[in-house]
Amino acid sequence: MSFLSSFNVVGSGLTAQQLRLDVISENVTNMNTTRTENGAPYRRKMVVLEAQDGRDSFRMALSRARGVTVSNSGFETTGGVVVSEIAEDPSVLKVVYDPTHPDANPAGYVSLPNVDLVKEITDAMAATQAYSASVTAFNTLKGVISKGLEIGR
Repeated sequence: MSFLSSFNVVGSGLTAQQLRLDVISENVTNMNTTRTENGAPYRRKMVVLEAQDGRDSFRMALSRARGVTVSNSGFETTGGVVVSEIAEDPSVLKVVYDPTHPDANPAGYVSLPNVDLVKEITDAMAATQAYSASVTAFNTLKGVISKGLEIGR
């Protein structure tokens, strides 16, 4: 992997964690939404991250240096992380008794979203820490490249 592709790896982590924070904020915003477009209560959303494998890049660089042609089919990525989907949480919805609520069923029960504020805050803290770690890695990579450029002086 070349040093410039390292920026892509770090950038993919930054992008994934930012999207994760966006989804968490959507969950918190809708934690009391009892009716969506389809008429059902809001369901908590979760970001599913998937690792991209960047292996075999060294093998390709070595082959090129030796003048040998090797197929790299299936290994064109530089690595990192991608968001594979934003899934709905299948856990059960909360049910409370409130016969005065406009969305109450004939028995007087209302289905509330399956969003737990403590879980969302915990996930937000984890996403923030991962984002911060990616920023640190980015800054370290910038420092390494800067020092490498100073060698030629």
